[in-house]
Amino acid sequence: MSMVVAVVGAGTMGSGIAQTAAVAGHPVLLFDAAPGAAARAVAGVRERVGALADKGRIDVRPDDLMLTAVGTPAELAPAGLVVEAVVEDLEVKRRLFADLEEHVAADCVLATNTSSLSPTAIAAAARHPSRIVGLHFFNPAPVMRLVEVVPGLETSEEVIAMAGELVAAWGKTVVRSAATPGFIVNRIARPFYAEAWRLLEERAAEPAVVDAVLTGAGGFRMGPFALMDLIGHDVNEAVTRTVWTAFGHDPRFAPSLAQRALVEGGRLGRKTGHGVYAHPSSAGRRAGSRRDAGGTAHDGVRHDAEGAAPVAVRHDAGGTAPVAVPAEARKAPLEVVAHGAADLDVLLRRSGVAVLEGEDDHGTVELPSGALLVRCSGTSATELAAGHGVPVVVVDRTLDDATATAIAVAVSDGCPERARDEAAGLLQAAGLDVHVIDDVPGLVVARTVAMLVNLAVDALHQGVASGADIDTAMRLGTHYPVGPLAWDDRWGAATVHAILVALQDGYGDPRYRPSPLLRRRALTGEALT
Repeated sequence: MSMVVAVVGAGTMGSGIAQTAAVAGHPVLLFDAAPGAAARAVAGVRERVGALADKGRIDVRPDDLMLTAVGTPAELAPAGLVVEAVVEDLEVKRRLFADLEEHVAADCVLATNTSSLSPTAIAAAARHPSRIVGLHFFNPAPVMRLVEVVPGLETSEEVIAMAGELVAAWGKTVVRSAATPGFIVNRIARPFYAEAWRLLEERAAEPAVVDAVLTGAGGFRMGPFALMDLIGHDVNEAVTRTVWTAFGHDPRFAPSLAQRALVEGGRLGRKTGHGVYAHPSSAGRRAGSRRDAGGTAHDGVRHDAEGAAPVAVRHDAGGTAPVAVPAEARKAPLEVVAHGAADLDVLLRRSGVAVLEGEDDHGTVELPSGALLVRCSGTSATELAAGHGVPVVVVDRTLDDATATAIAVAVSDGCPERARDEAAGLLQAAGLDVHVIDDVPGLVVARTVAMLVNLAVDALHQGVASGADIDTAMRLGTHYPVGPLAWDDRWGAATVHAILVALQDGYGDPRYRPSPLLRRRALTGEALT
């Protein structure tokens, strides 16, 4: 018979882990301190497995499951592995493991599904800390492929290997992380949310614009505001605050005051019917809630009288469909002059403009109005305009210029509308939904990705995980289109480093300080993967 697996905690995560082990063929014991909770969870698992089997997604039927609800910790004695999925409270987990040690065999492995607490701290009061290990599943556990294996300071190599091999046999992809705050995923992912909040707090862009750009240009499956509404702002903010506190209030992990206000006001996202966006069909909708956090939606289409292509400028907070400009409404393609390596060649080819080669080597595109079109390197358009002596339009970066569907641009202070419209029309001709945002350093994608790369490089530098495990964890745990280290290889460490330096200079904020390893790779050109 397969090893007996026990799960303590019959909530969403506990029942999901129990389902995963049971479907893999293990006898599973499920315990919860709340009377009746384990029995209800077992019934729920059987119902879900039945539905999956009816759809042909799994070969296991409910009657095949060896899944039993038990009423006391003493009944967990046969287990070879116990996974706890109880409340994220250090003392609660310590007491639980002390109790389990009274009932299970000496060779039983004790695992914690903590997402933010240190397995070393959890194991500190145990009689046998060598058998305690972190197994961080992701929600929903039966679906998400990733599991972070997190050894504590005293965890034996035999326990680490056994836990990893067992979970891999359940069909999971295993990565190993040091027992540091947030492990891999919750540590590195913080800027995906933090930079979105900073853009909102600076009134640079509405939430739906940030989401549209990070999905359409960055290739992310969901934008940060939509994702936080799905996760729940109470959960997301609590993880951020835990990581920030654990790192001694490092500004790279600082929580957002705007998100704190949502939590304090009970606007937690879909589960309450309102978060950043309104979710009127969700349970718990508040009466009288009529607006999104960013205001009402508004789409506008401008047509320049002097011959530039039409400009679609989105200012919305409701996630409405992109503005479509009919092809027949577009004017003849613009004629532009490329000066040096402009890093815009793919977008220019997509737009079909006539490109002349200029003599100056300063990496820009000159529009008919005389304004310059520049690829984002972190510096604001206004600062670039001061250096060039002419108006500047900055174009955000993308995951892939050939397939991007949206782009953010910013114009220098005092830039004529004609120049803005020429730039936006050119990018629209390339098939991009153009979002004009305020002139902030790093725009949307460039700043977000640079910060994700920076924290990933920092984790690599500090031995949190291998480069391969870091990228695997971020792809599977957060559904990023590529791992952050692979993204660094696409853009080049020198480009990412330059964006961070410009952000640090522009804000005077140490949250943007580049990792020492990133600086070294920027100097040598050596790839990180």
